[in-house]
Amino acid sequence: MIQQRTLPRFVAHPQDTLRKIGAFGKRNAVLLIAAACAAVTAVIVPPDAAYLSYFDFKTLTCLFCTLAVVCALKNIRFFTVLSRKIVQCTGSLRMAVLALVWVTFIGSMLISNDMALLTFLPLGYFVLTFTHMQKYMAFVFIMQNIAANLGGMLTPFGNPQNLYLYSFFNIPTGEFMGIMLIPFLAAIALITLCCLCLPGTKLEMPEEGSERLPAGRTVIYLVLFALALVVVFRVIPYWIGLIIITAALLFMDRRALGQVDYGLLGTFFCFFIFAGNMARIPAVSNLMSGLLEKNTLVFSVLSCQFISNVPSAILLSQFTTDYPALLLGVNIGGAGTLIASLASLITFREYCAHNPGKAGSYLAKFTALNFGFAGVLTLLASFLV
Repeated sequence: MIQQRTLPRFVAHPQDTLRKIGAFGKRNAVLLIAAACAAVTAVIVPPDAAYLSYFDFKTLTCLFCTLAVVCALKNIRFFTVLSRKIVQCTGSLRMAVLALVWVTFIGSMLISNDMALLTFLPLGYFVLTFTHMQKYMAFVFIMQNIAANLGGMLTPFGNPQNLYLYSFFNIPTGEFMGIMLIPFLAAIALITLCCLCLPGTKLEMPEEGSERLPAGRTVIYLVLFALALVVVFRVIPYWIGLIIITAALLFMDRRALGQVDYGLLGTFFCFFIFAGNMARIPAVSNLMSGLLEKNTLVFSVLSCQFISNVPSAILLSQFTTDYPALLLGVNIGGAGTLIASLASLITFREYCAHNPGKAGSYLAKFTALNFGFAGVLTLLASFLV
């Protein structure tokens, strides 16, 4: 009897394989672009020992530790419970939206802009759906997106590009926050003003079953989160935080380690190669240096609109020492086009999942509001540098 050979799954089911490849490409479009950029520049500047100097391992470690602990906190529904309590204290559409946007704004300062949106956008959808206020969903999602991008500007760990520049230029914490304080306060005022334009319609939200956080895990995860912040602020060596946090989560929540956004880490890795190689190409180095000398702030804001804020920070840091202007530019520049910040793609994906067929109207509102914020804050920042 002739035994039949089982074909590999990717051969037996090519359509499933292609669908999975397509889904991976959509989820990790920026990572694939970063990998392509790294590969192209690696042809121009062949790999050598200097490549090792490209990587900022402290940034990668801090980002990993923060994301891992945030995933663990999400798994016990810490942020959902906290946010619901805040929203249930409000009684009108205006105040509920303000609470949603503010909790996203504050969350981005503590858990990064991407994680704040992944955590609080579903809450916005829940509140608007169960109070029958879906017609305001585009506005609320856009304001949460702006809040996440601009709220994270104040702290070194609020936005990924901040963490990189804070480490790359070894900026003192007090100076860092001083540079960002005035634009940060202006962003708070603008965001609040926009939300207050909504009507004060009374809301009635159905009560949820009472949720209790697991006390032991909550305390331990908050301690680990504090440890991650201590590592960011250079109080202890980053490798100590990496060992402790990884070991604790291996024991308490291995799933959290698997949920870390490794695509974001991979994007950083690839852009380190791309930026390092670009800095070693004389023609590129001369061009970038000349443009940044003319106006670092404006050029960095414009750069974000085309290649996003994280790669802009990594690339432009190779050609300027004017870190205050660069820091302001890559934070303000996160408001603008849909690709100016990775966080904006998260919001767009979430909105389209709940509102199929409305992408065009969303993009029109998104573009108008974002460029409005970017224009006002760029004008303000130009007086500060």
